[in-house]
Amino acid sequence: MTHRIVCAGDQFISAELLARSVEAALDGDVTPVLVGSAWPTEPFGEIDGVREAAGDPSELAAAVEGAAAVITHLAPITAQVLAAGKGSLQVVGVTRGGPVNVDLAAATAAGIPVAYLPGRNLNAVAEFCVGTMICAMRGLPAAAARLASGTWDATGFKYERTGLELAAATVGLVGLGAVGARVAQLLGAFGSRVLAHDPYLADAPPGVTLVDLPELLAGSDVVSLHARLTPETRHLIDKAALATMRPGAVLINTARGELVDRAALDAALESGSLRAAVLDVFDPEPPDPTDPLPRRPEVLATPHLAGASRQVAEQSAARIAAEVAAVLTGGRPTHCANPDALDPQ
Repeated sequence: MTHRIVCAGDQFISAELLARSVEAALDGDVTPVLVGSAWPTEPFGEIDGVREAAGDPSELAAAVEGAAAVITHLAPITAQVLAAGKGSLQVVGVTRGGPVNVDLAAATAAGIPVAYLPGRNLNAVAEFCVGTMICAMRGLPAAAARLASGTWDATGFKYERTGLELAAATVGLVGLGAVGARVAQLLGAFGSRVLAHDPYLADAPPGVTLVDLPELLAGSDVVSLHARLTPETRHLIDKAALATMRPGAVLINTARGELVDRAALDAALESGSLRAAVLDVFDPEPPDPTDPLPRRPEVLATPHLAGASRQVAEQSAARIAAEVAAVLTGGRPTHCANPDALDPQ
């Protein structure tokens, strides 16, 4: 049986890559329909009730008619798109850790499971964290900014301006899920002392000490955020939390911008109580052009790139293709965002 599968790609995970992956997973029994978007050249946004989506839902709905599956990264899988697949669409596969670009209520009502990939970019994010820890602790963003402005600043060799090596550092991880656990594993190879705070864990992996948040903040040279955003964790790192941190500590946020009170962080950096910050996420995102944080020389600011690697694109395409193939051949997805679509009772 040949399966008609819509492969809705973008400039990170292309439609062609998705098509090759699903053809391999189904031994070539595929008629791929390629649909593309211009993300990230053009931003994603909210479209017809779904978030962080890129593409034209009307174009996608036309392509989905008669299709057995849709595989995508960011395409808007709206109620309109799902209705266009009525009678044929058996599964939606999303190459993301959270399928916010899918109308899950509409998919569940239609009995269409949504497969997704939690932890899909954990290694890329973990490597980014460790690499930027080294940069921030050693003062490299500020030193690079001074050199780019034409100043050769040899005073970076003054003892009081030098930073710690990871082997001598205590690193505190706020959240010890898939990414946090991988960061801890990498830090173990450097010889770091690793603290973690995660209220959902009873036991820590080897080499990690679980502590409460105040103890972690007070005892860490680097604090790296890996918590989910919830009403309880919004502005988890506020003025009071920043005041608890060690003088000269470094803050790294690759999780969600809303975890940090940006005004309080700006004040902590201005006062010199923090040495540096690494910010890959912002609140709002993108940040306002007048936001002073990204322009600070002691801040290494990147536009939500921690999870961007070739391996993430290639492995995500292969993994979601396998999930979709499992459903189309009578199996179940490993991770289903709407399990009620599989077991309506």
